[in-house]
Parts: sequence; C-alpha cells; structure tokens
Amino acid sequence: MTPRRLRLDTATLWFDAPFVIAIRLHQMQLAAMTGKTHDVAELQRMVSEKVAAAVESGMAVNVALWKAALDSTMRLMTGSGSRHGTAIAAAALKPYGKRVRSNARRLSRRKP
Repeated sequence: MTPRRLRLDTATLWFDAPFVIAIRLHQMQLAAMTGKTHDVAELQRMVSEKVAAAVESGMAVNVALWKAALDSTMRLMTGSGSRHGTAIAAAALKPYGKRVRSNARRLSRRKP
C-alpha cells in the first residue's frame, strides 16, 4: 500500500466513524423518546464488530510485522534498506475501515 492510499483510508475512517456513531446515537434517542426498546441485535452487533475488528487488526499487524522482519533480515543480508511502517499501519486500519464503511452504508439506508 502506498502512503497516499494509507492517508486516504485514514481520512475516510476519520469521517465515516463519527457518522456511524451519530446514526446509532440518533436511533437510540428515538427509541428512548418513543418508549420502544432499542434494537438489541444492533447493540450486540456493535460490540461484536468492534471485538472482531480488534482481533483481525491485531492479527494483520502481526503478519505485517513478521513480513517486515523477514524482509528486513533479507535486505540486511543483501545490504539494501527497508521501510515497512506504511504496510503495518495499513494492516491495522483495514479491518476497522471495512466495518465502518459497511456500517455507514447500512445505517444510512435504514429507516428508524
């Protein structure tokens, strides 16, 4: 992944995450004002997605770190340099970005 793509993915996540939070808060407020119980499935999904994203992100970072270590070792043996910060950061962001974008699409279509 290029540094430009990483910046774009980071900016997208930075704008989409508050959007998803605002929609979910709005839905919870409407449910509280109308006396309806909030959609328990949505709350469970919200928590389980965060746990799954954290696990997936951690695994992706570990894989990226192992690849970077192996590549750095090979480059050290051959005498060339290495830069892997972008790949590691991209691996960490990807699971969160994927879920936030899908939630933004899903929640913006959903009628309260």
